[in-house]
Amino acid sequence: MKRLRAVIFDLDGTIVDVPYDWNLIKEELGTKGKPILFYIAGLKEPDKSEKWKLLEKHEKEATSKAVLKKGILQLLDLLAERGIKRALVTNNSRENVTFLLKKFKLEFDCLISRESGLWKPSSAPFLVVLRELKIDKEECCVVGDSPFDLKAAEEAGISQVFILSKNKEKFSGTSVEVFESVESLRRRIEDILKTQASKLKTDERIKSEE
Repeated sequence: MKRLRAVIFDLDGTIVDVPYDWNLIKEELGTKGKPILFYIAGLKEPDKSEKWKLLEKHEKEATSKAVLKKGILQLLDLLAERGIKRALVTNNSRENVTFLLKKFKLEFDCLISRESGLWKPSSAPFLVVLRELKIDKEECCVVGDSPFDLKAAEEAGISQVFILSKNKEKFSGTSVEVFESVESLRRRIEDILKTQASKLKTDERIKSEE
């Protein structure tokens, strides 16, 4: 990876913990094993509108009970202090995102919600972030909590992926680094930044001696 210039974050399960009962939601929506957003988008009216309302009802109830992930503020502050751009890509709605950002006083340099029509696991929202922040895929990493985040990153060509999960076996056989806490992830990113700073100083010294 080149010098780290940006981190793309997921929202639910990464920035905040939200008490979704996905099994219940999928059962009520009748998704038949398909990703929720893609399933609803493929429906015809009036079913489509009715299913959107049902999903939004569940989302709003869960979002009202969301809690900030322990240690996430320290991680976001670290990135801001080091001049690292922070992006947020979520399949959640702009309304819920706005509510959570206001509630927890969070800011991001780039934000993409599902209203864009660009949904993970597609790489499309990640590619938009790279363009808007004017960075290369080698200068970016992804922080998420699900296989959707991994698939989107792989498709976008972003090789550095950090997953927050207590179930490491779920990601066995992949190239991701799995962390059980935000604190351990923050230490890992600090190490990356220290290594980069050290390399930069070495390169500058060598250049000055030439």
